[in-house]
Amino acid sequence: MKRQLITEIEQKMLKQLDNAQLEALHKVLIQTFKQYEISETNSNDDEPENSDILSEFLSAKRIEGCSEKSLNYYCKTITAALNSINKGIKHITTDDLRGYLTKYQEEKKSSKVTMDNIRRILSSFFSWLEDEDYIIKSPVRRIHKVKTSKTIKETYTDENLELMRDSCVELRDLAMIDLLASTGMRVGEMVLLNREDINFTERECVVLGKGDKERIVYFDARTKIHLRNYIDSRSDSNPALFVSLRSPHNRLSIGGVELRLREMGKRLGINKVHPHKFRRTLATMAIDKGMPIEQLQRLLGHQRIDTTLQYAMVKQSNVKIAHRKYIG
Repeated sequence: MKRQLITEIEQKMLKQLDNAQLEALHKVLIQTFKQYEISETNSNDDEPENSDILSEFLSAKRIEGCSEKSLNYYCKTITAALNSINKGIKHITTDDLRGYLTKYQEEKKSSKVTMDNIRRILSSFFSWLEDEDYIIKSPVRRIHKVKTSKTIKETYTDENLELMRDSCVELRDLAMIDLLASTGMRVGEMVLLNREDINFTERECVVLGKGDKERIVYFDARTKIHLRNYIDSRSDSNPALFVSLRSPHNRLSIGGVELRLREMGKRLGINKVHPHKFRRTLATMAIDKGMPIEQLQRLLGHQRIDTTLQYAMVKQSNVKIAHRKYIG
């Protein structure tokens, strides 16, 4: 209780004192409170509940355009931390959060990427609390980004793509592979498309991306032909662009696309066939051929250019050619 009270006093004096003065204040408080017994009263009854503050935070994020999937992840992550620490938000310290993260990693054996995702979400939450004047200073400020090893993720080779195309028995599967490969759209964006969304004249379509943001993506001539053939072959009345092969021909789900591609990869002996790999392949190919990163960012629908750079792996052979061209 004494430590909690000292922390609260120090937080309230942060704006008035420099580091040396805060250190002196800390020593004075420690010495002063040694001679007193402090008991907790009901003076905090007027403080809002953690759950109420979290609801306000999630509402703010929803207004900013966060998807429900992201909001659920935020809610689950923050709730788990608050329940484990079991303190009012105003009284949570950096040591509390470090202890929670250490315990979580030990119990769950989580990867560094997972741990940094949790740290990032907690940082967003406590920074918002600071901005909204619930707290003086975010306790996550002194918890630094978790260093993660960067692995080069695989892309499809030209041979992989041709093997998949040649193996397609169904017109739907061929059109699906071509659309993913030529547009770089997310699988979640593709399954939301309707037939009427396709502009065959301009070889483009409007997709609904993350945060309910619309953008235009473009496809090549081969995709146009295969999409036409697939749509013309259908006898159902479902407006969805891609539907199940069997009656009642429901809209194809993300899981349905992933399963179909995974089965195809196993059959052909291609490692890790997944819809997102088409997106990464397009990004790498575009960078390789000289597309400006800002244009690729717009094509992929990324808010931050850093995200685009993570998707695009430049081939080592091109680095060698560039070195000879620009340096000698």
